Amino acid sequence: MKKLVIYIIFIILLFFLIPMIFTTRFNNTKETISESYENKNVLEEIVNNVHKDENKYNYKKYKTIKLLHTDTGKIEKVNLDEYICNVVSAEMPVSYEIEALKAQAVVARTYTLYKIKSKKHKNADICDDFGCCQAWISKKDRYKRWKNDKDKKWDKIKKAVYDTKGKVITYKGKVINAFFHSNSGGATEKPLYVWGGEGYPYLQSVETIGEDNYEEYLSEVIISKSNFVKKMKSKYKKFKINWKEKDCIKINSYTEGKRVKNIKIGNKTLTGVEVRSIFSLKSAKFNVQIGKNNIKFKVTGYGHGVGMSQTGSNTLAKSGKNYVDIIKHYYKDVKVEDAN
Repeated sequence: MKKLVIYIIFIILLFFLIPMIFTTRFNNTKETISESYENKNVLEEIVNNVHKDENKYNYKKYKTIKLLHTDTGKIEKVNLDEYICNVVSAEMPVSYEIEALKAQAVVARTYTLYKIKSKKHKNADICDDFGCCQAWISKKDRYKRWKNDKDKKWDKIKKAVYDTKGKVITYKGKVINAFFHSNSGGATEKPLYVWGGEGYPYLQSVETIGEDNYEEYLSEVIISKSNFVKKMKSKYKKFKINWKEKDCIKINSYTEGKRVKNIKIGNKTLTGVEVRSIFSLKSAKFNVQIGKNNIKFKVTGYGHGVGMSQTGSNTLAKSGKNYVDIIKHYYKDVKVEDAN
């Protein structure tokens, strides 16, 4: 009888406990599913908000600019980022890495706003002459020069520009003078040795690797001795040189960027920048070889060498650096932030 009572009590306990166990497990599972679903929603919301913020960025001041077309003298009012697309497509090969193109877009936008503030042109903000401001090419003309995949290439340019929309480079809260050039030849240059003067603490000489893989890295200029003298005399009427003297041409010193700082040519002493200008060299980083009848300049790099090297930026992008990393490599102690 006692065993029967215990058995009945056990059956009653099971009757009440089993539903409780299953209910608890179901609720726990439900909570886990609910938590996972909520986390997914939160993640999607974050991603959507990021994209919304990127797309809704709106210039308060620089929505449009006045562009001077130097060939016609006409001034055109253009959307800033559409203008930057034209600049990037003119200044950098579309085959470059996307992060290098983004860096170029930010540099071009920064350079544009700096030019606007400096008021170089009377009725325009900036011009399309690369010798004065920066290069520019219309979309129509750019398409004519591309042989294939034209839309795809333009979309790549647009992505670089619009993924960095509004971003500029600043130093102590002010937009910098964002110089750039084609190939530094291994090290960039301080402006002091190119244009003289100080005032650009963010533009220092920095090393950059991998530039020797580009065609812009090396070049030569060969000129006859008679034409050499003629070019020198066009600049210095009293120029004289005795080719029999051992040191008739001698490099005396170099800059921090390893370019020619000071060179003696005959009875004149010039800077490397002056020699580059007189003999149309691609860079002031050169050496001179005196032959029997000719003078040979062996030149390294392409451009003035100040600021961002375009080939260097592409090398950095290939190594995994993003556009902010690239910018901060070439411009010291700067920030990349919204224009306004």
